[in-house]
Amino acid sequence: MVAELLVIPVYSRNNNDTVFAKHTKDFIVNGKGDNPAWNKTEWQQFIKIDSGGVDYKSKSKILYSENGLYLLFSGEDNLITTKDYKDDEQIYEGDVFEFFLRPDTAKPMYFEYEINAKQKQLTLTLSGSKKNIAWSPWHYEYKHNPQIVRKVNVVKEPGDKNNKIMSWSAEIFFPYEILALLPGVPPKSGSQWKGNFCRIDYDSGKMIQWSWSKKIVKDFHEVQHFGTIIFE
Repeated sequence: MVAELLVIPVYSRNNNDTVFAKHTKDFIVNGKGDNPAWNKTEWQQFIKIDSGGVDYKSKSKILYSENGLYLLFSGEDNLITTKDYKDDEQIYEGDVFEFFLRPDTAKPMYFEYEINAKQKQLTLTLSGSKKNIAWSPWHYEYKHNPQIVRKVNVVKEPGDKNNKIMSWSAEIFFPYEILALLPGVPPKSGSQWKGNFCRIDYDSGKMIQWSWSKKIVKDFHEVQHFGTIIFE
């Protein structure tokens, strides 16, 4: 009788589909990502998955603490293309960074978050069912419970008077209470979640998308193609 071998996956730090989330003490976000805590971890580079447009360099970082997740986005840009949306409106019809999270692949639910350069956000927990029903936090709950803390920083072209910019970044803190509808929250050291970090830009007149996960084909909701987040 031949004994069966137990195969344990080995994750390389150079694996394009894996990111290692380091633990940190809590800190205040300002949109610039200049807190020393961010020096603990490396950037995750995105790839452009649509043809056309400018190939803006886009990237993200992730950390976690006892109280929540920290996320940092940064991307080159020449122009902020968006309307004056309010929170939880269709900000994805303008320039945004996006974050997707699925802690337990045995359960269909997953989380989606979007933020634009005017610091407006869209927060959704999706059922993952055939019709994929979405829930968004009620504004009353936001007034009485821990809130997402988000800050945006836009770097303008020096001396330019035509609203031309060089880049923009977004720094966000997600208290675990915001993720309470998801199974397996909060993470522990050794937890492995699925997720993705993305960007949409409309400077060319049409939607151009970027994704950290190299397996995404055309839709950020391809949950089967999310990458792996390992909490150290």
